[in-house]
Amino acid sequence: MASLNVRGAISSDIPSLIQFDHGYSTDHVWQMAYSGGAEGAEIRFQEVRLPRPMRVSYPRQVENLADEWSKRLAVLVGEVDEAPAVYLAMVEGPAPGSVWVTDLVVDLRNRRQGYGAAMVRSAGAWAKQRGFQAMFLEMQSKNFPAISLSRKLGFSFAGYSDRYYPDQDIALFFALSFQ
Repeated sequence: MASLNVRGAISSDIPSLIQFDHGYSTDHVWQMAYSGGAEGAEIRFQEVRLPRPMRVSYPRQVENLADEWSKRLAVLVGEVDEAPAVYLAMVEGPAPGSVWVTDLVVDLRNRRQGYGAAMVRSAGAWAKQRGFQAMFLEMQSKNFPAISLSRKLGFSFAGYSDRYYPDQDIALFFALSFQ
């Protein structure tokens, strides 16, 4: 892996970040199973291998990202050889003292080289320096690459929200405490 230089995004980064391939491919998903009755309910997520790989579109409208980024606490860009390779956007979390990663996108030609992990670690260091005690990652239940990355980095499953994204997909939330 070439060295990743992480910095805050600037307005001239927007055109190249928008051009990233925001979709991903997966051959696994976290499938939700619900069972319940008058006594209560049980929700369970189970890793399921798909019969064939599937291509998944980004859950947000890419053409609206620039406007969304202007409302974020921070947008960080990771550069390789002075060219943007990955970006991460975050907001202050709903839990006190937490930061919430809403977007983590590695450009297609830079995937599977450790840049996503390096960017999450950099964002964690950024958040800790500013006094945050925890970081949350959100992702689609279909985003097995992000689920695997979260678990590899020590994040724990923290919950879900059904019909969270504009496409009505389930969002999974993973958390890491800095303490």
